[in-house]
Amino acid sequence: MIKRYPTRKIKVGNVEIGGDAPISVQSMTFSKTKDIKETLNQINRLYFVGADIVRVAVLDKEDALALKEIKKSSPLPIIADIHFNYKLGLKAAEVVDGLRINPGNIGGKERVKEIVKVCKERKIPIRIGVNAGSLEKRLENRYGQTPKAMVESALWHIKLLEDLDFFDIKVSLKASDVIRTIEAYRMLRPLVDYPFHLGVTEAGTKFHATIKSAAAFGALLLDGIGDTLRVSITGELEEEIRVGEAILKNLGLREGVDIISCPTCGRIEVDLLPIVKKVEKAVKNIKKPLKLAVMGCVVNAIGEAKEADLAIACGRGYGLIIKKGEIIGKYKEEELLDKFLEEVKTI
Repeated sequence: MIKRYPTRKIKVGNVEIGGDAPISVQSMTFSKTKDIKETLNQINRLYFVGADIVRVAVLDKEDALALKEIKKSSPLPIIADIHFNYKLGLKAAEVVDGLRINPGNIGGKERVKEIVKVCKERKIPIRIGVNAGSLEKRLENRYGQTPKAMVESALWHIKLLEDLDFFDIKVSLKASDVIRTIEAYRMLRPLVDYPFHLGVTEAGTKFHATIKSAAAFGALLLDGIGDTLRVSITGELEEEIRVGEAILKNLGLREGVDIISCPTCGRIEVDLLPIVKKVEKAVKNIKKPLKLAVMGCVVNAIGEAKEADLAIACGRGYGLIIKKGEIIGKYKEEELLDKFLEEVKTI
């Protein structure tokens, strides 16, 4: 059982973050926010795949003005992503559930003070989003794009918000590589009690982003570090949520379906990959805890099936369905999968 680091709790809309709240998974739309129809389409896609929170980019006044209509129809809490123009932050804060600002580019203390005033009035949180690639020049010149510089940036901006009597804060410390990301979060964690948003920024396409995020999040979550997360994948939307949920499930931090399938070898008597893919597709939206095993031969199935709620053991032309270690049926290869999925539904 992973023991999470104790943090204070904040709320983004109806989603609690930190404390004893479940670790939430979020993503970000890639539409132009001013395109209300497409932005809501993407938000709904994220909702139906299981996202908890969505972030949208606010690049100009039109984006900011669109937020009211989007918020009205969104099934998910909305965080506005603000860079450079603090006035957009002020406008967004009037309607959204949270702000994300980059301390390296939002401006001086007076601008932050104005944003804090609106957020306090509406009781919405601010995420201090520190990125290794956009640090303040004074820190980058002194330390380079290092974990030390990232932590110093976060601490300075945390103190700025605290001095303004604002404590609804969460923090992210993102680099584009695994090691700096892990080191920064580990360095800051003992120093503050605010919840952390985990992320590896600019992580790449699905393959690379999955590997980087699993490595970084796995290390941090096993340390008890992390209260919400985003898997940043170039050109993807639903996959960010699926990968994030899978990381949490495999660490025992979220319930859902766990599929065990053998790596394939010379013993198998069937074309196993299409069977596994069909099972994955059929159960992808099941949120209840369920362990399924799809095995290409009896040798592997004998051991693995004992641990599974339900298992297939494939053979030459026939296969077994095993429930809680007990054989409940033998079927021809062409009907085996349908019988298996019927049994999944009954469970």
